[in-house]
Amino acid sequence: MIIVKRFGCYWSIAFGKNLSDVSNSLYLSENQMRLTFAIGSLEGGGAERNLVLLAESFAKKGHLVTVLTLFGEERDFYTLSPLVKRVSLGLLRSSQVAFFFLKLRKALIATKPDVVISFMCRMNIMTVLSILGSKIAVIVCERIDPRAHRIASIWKWLRWWIYPKADRIVVQSRAALDYFLPRFQSKTDVIPNPVIPLKAIGPPNHSLPKPALIAMGRLHEQKGFDLLLKAFERIKRKHPTWGLSILGDGPLKGSIQSLIKHLELSKQVRLLGLVKNPYDYLRQADLFVLSSRYEGFPNALCEAMACGLPVISTDCPSGPSDIIRDGIDGVLVPQNDVKALALAMDHLMADEDKRKRLASCAPEVVQRFGVEKIVNRWESLLVDVSKTKQA
Repeated sequence: MIIVKRFGCYWSIAFGKNLSDVSNSLYLSENQMRLTFAIGSLEGGGAERNLVLLAESFAKKGHLVTVLTLFGEERDFYTLSPLVKRVSLGLLRSSQVAFFFLKLRKALIATKPDVVISFMCRMNIMTVLSILGSKIAVIVCERIDPRAHRIASIWKWLRWWIYPKADRIVVQSRAALDYFLPRFQSKTDVIPNPVIPLKAIGPPNHSLPKPALIAMGRLHEQKGFDLLLKAFERIKRKHPTWGLSILGDGPLKGSIQSLIKHLELSKQVRLLGLVKNPYDYLRQADLFVLSSRYEGFPNALCEAMACGLPVISTDCPSGPSDIIRDGIDGVLVPQNDVKALALAMDHLMADEDKRKRLASCAPEVVQRFGVEKIVNRWESLLVDVSKTKQA
């Protein structure tokens, strides 16, 4: 959730702690905004990482930024910049959410925002409901393909009812935009995630067995790691020296470990868990694979390309086809197709020259989705929403 004030308008970005700490007495120049980002927590995930990056980027530009979360710092995976104010509402259990509407409303109004930006479906609905009747402008952000991501029926119904009450909707891809009805699309903007360029850093702290195949993401059905493992099993005998490393953690860790044993891949596949600095591993790899069943705008894919890696991705709804230029900086394969995925992996693992050709163009993703470019698009949107609300 973000609340902004520019040219006399306050901006706030809320992602969840005690908003009573937020000072509203600070003087803001015409070119400054008060921003509040709002989200459930700062646990490991693409939406959370994107929020932290945006918050830090706005703070570096001189804006006053607050991140509000429902849950406390004990759940944090990402670390906020010292330039960013942190507020948490102190939620302990998800079952308590219904009792936090009044607290959330008070916290948001206390920031005196002109625009609120909320991330994730449930938080979006809670945010809009919590400030009904106020004069605060609200932007809600979908961070994944809404047609593929399964949520309870009550939340689906609430989304169709509540989203029209928001001032603007933001999605990450054209495919996500197409999910919404025309009356929604007229107030919807497509803004992809920003991509961070690879920073010049020292020797890696960890080593990967070479040659190295790498994948990254939450260990969840969405990411299709079962498909990746089955595809790798098909070609393991042709490429006995290749190892597969998977970065990430999640609810399916146990079943993925069992599948690795079942497919007799224990000697070639490693689960490395959730890591703070994925670039440490990505820059050592020879090939990156995204096997997702659906996506939003996959940060992992962009980060791999920013590191100069050749990439293979399933052409799942929302995201990959907006990022990869097929045959130029990566390869797209049909979603849920183990045979096609195995064939693409086999071809690139066997062809070093082609990997180098794809890798040479991959870093251009930073130019297309650079942080400054994406932040400027957000600024333009926020100013427009604020002015429209005032009018």
